[in-house]
Amino acid sequence: MRHLMIALLGMLMAVLPAAAQDAYRIKPGDTLRIEVVEDTSLNRSVLVAPDGRITLPLAGAVKVSGSSVDQVQADLVAKLSPNFAAAPTVYVAIEGLAAKPAGDGSGAGGTVDVYVIGQATKPGKYSVKRGTTILQFLAEIGGFTDFAATKRIQLHRIDASGKETVYTLNFDAVANGATGTLTGTVAKGDVFIIPPRRLFE
Repeated sequence: MRHLMIALLGMLMAVLPAAAQDAYRIKPGDTLRIEVVEDTSLNRSVLVAPDGRITLPLAGAVKVSGSSVDQVQADLVAKLSPNFAAAPTVYVAIEGLAAKPAGDGSGAGGTVDVYVIGQATKPGKYSVKRGTTILQFLAEIGGFTDFAATKRIQLHRIDASGKETVYTLNFDAVANGATGTLTGTVAKGDVFIIPPRRLFE
């Protein structure tokens, strides 16, 4: 009974921030804390990507930008429900707010905002000097986890017209002495996704 009471208290503490911030609308660059009572392996902090989405195992990509915490919570329950015998208990809280851009938000001060998701040692949002090459930036993030598929890093880039292009980058080729690759520079809003390795990869 004592363990149950402690667990219930923990759930209440997790949901209080969400209730207090119900009027807030989530933005790219915010960090959300997600807790799934029925499967703690899903518990994590997630960064809202520039396209306004988060990614969660079993749920996939979920659009959260412009939504309240309660709306995101309901969306995740709906997305996760097919994977459980009964609708799971999901709690969402705002763990961190996006940093306010300097000046007009167009990279003032000679920096651009770049995002890293997945199997990086330090995923998150980075303010990077203009002119930084992709290779230099990948060195700046502190490396990759042991599970990173570094032969197929994805770079998602949106141009001025709003069109998204996905590039596949082979970091291993550079590590093995290849030249002339990853020399392009990072751009404002770039999202690097470091996927996990497949079996036997």
